[in-house]
Amino acid sequence: MKRLGLGLAALLLAVPALAAPSVGQRVRDSGELRVCIWPDYYGISLRNPRTGQLSGIDIDLSAAFAADLKVTPRYVDSSFATLIDDLLQERCDVAMFAVGMTAQRQQALRFSRPYLQSDIYAVTTRSSRVVQRWEDLDKPGVRIAVQAGTFMEPVMAAALKQATMVVVRPPDTRERELEAGRVDAFMTDYPYSRRLLDNADWARLVAPPQPFSVLPYAYAVKPGDAAWLARVDDFVARIQRDGRLAAAAKRHGLSAILRTP
Repeated sequence: MKRLGLGLAALLLAVPALAAPSVGQRVRDSGELRVCIWPDYYGISLRNPRTGQLSGIDIDLSAAFAADLKVTPRYVDSSFATLIDDLLQERCDVAMFAVGMTAQRQQALRFSRPYLQSDIYAVTTRSSRVVQRWEDLDKPGVRIAVQAGTFMEPVMAAALKQATMVVVRPPDTRERELEAGRVDAFMTDYPYSRRLLDNADWARLVAPPQPFSVLPYAYAVKPGDAAWLARVDDFVARIQRDGRLAAAAKRHGLSAILRTP
């Protein structure tokens, strides 16, 4: 009898774990899709500071994904520095803000098939005499800024042998550091570079002479839920086939970095 009681107790303890709903089930039951975004990502998931309105390719596509699921999207502010923790702590169901598929992130998260890809670019001022060409970035005395948590941080830490790398953390911005003359250039990807080129007449883009560190971008989810990952991955496959991805990329000036199947 005592043995039976212990067995029943063990079974009851195991039931909650077995019955834990999948992310897809939670989304259906709640009627909302919680989407992690970085609200400062131009062309991807940008929040207008004056109106609070969100725009970008992944605002369009997350709304399309929610519509396919017949639920409402709810946006959760995240960043590249907090992305892994936000997903693992279930603050959101999916990260949809052009997440670069770095080795570190792939160890902690699961990714859909990629839908965009970008190399690294440098942004400097038009008046700069220090940085004229890509080769000028890695010279003694040159200060190169990177945003904390982005894939540029480890790449440039390994690449720069003579220049000094400056890691910029909020509330500071790379643009402010560059305009103030505290750095000579900052590293970014294609989408973010468009923000400067479209809005700042003082900015100049310095592109690598050949591919430097091209990285695929995808959507990320927490590990351990294969069915939910498959659902996200299927959405990406469908928008690649039916033209929704290409149309969204064109609307937001990102056709040049579109990733085709």
